This record gives sequence, C-alpha cells and structure tokens, in this order.
Amino acid sequence: MPEASATEVKNSFGTVLERAARTGGVAILRHNRPAAVLLSVEEYERLLAGQEDPLKPLRQEFDALVARLQTSRAKAAGRALFDASPEALGRRVTAKRRKG
Repeated sequence: MPEASATEVKNSFGTVLERAARTGGVAILRHNRPAAVLLSVEEYERLLAGQEDPLKPLRQEFDALVARLQTSRAKAAGRALFDASPEALGRRVTAKRRKG
C-alpha cells in the first residue's frame, strides 16, 4: 500500500486522494509509523461487503418477539391486561409472587 506522511496529506490532500482512489488506499504516516488509512470507495465497499450485519441477531430476536405478540393468545392477554381493574392486577401480581 502506498504511503504518505501526515504533512504531505495536509499540504497536498488532493494528490493523496487521487492516489488512494487509483491504488485502493494510502497509509498515512505520523513520525514514520502508520497512523491511519485513506481508502478508495471501492475498497471501502469491498471491506463492508465481507462483514456480517452486526445487528442481525438482534433483528432476528426482535422479529421473533413481534411474531409471538401476534398470536391470538397474546392478543387476548393484552386485551385482558388493559381491561383489568387495578385491584385485579394487584391480586394477579400477589398470586404470581407467591408461586415464585
């Protein structure tokens, strides 16, 4: 991968940008050590394409929960919950606590 000093990037950004676009990327050096990388759009998209969606497991769990809430049993429980009086809800909570 081609390299450019941080000073060169600061003073000639357009030239370094063209080099990154042409070659796929440029390593930016600070005190002769790699500090960052400037990537072309193509190289960036290639890297992203190889990654799995980090939210996929969470999205699947959410979709499964929503599906469970769409069952007739869940809908009936939701209606009963909203139709219940405060006293009935209190009795239900107390009964659940006693059961463990």
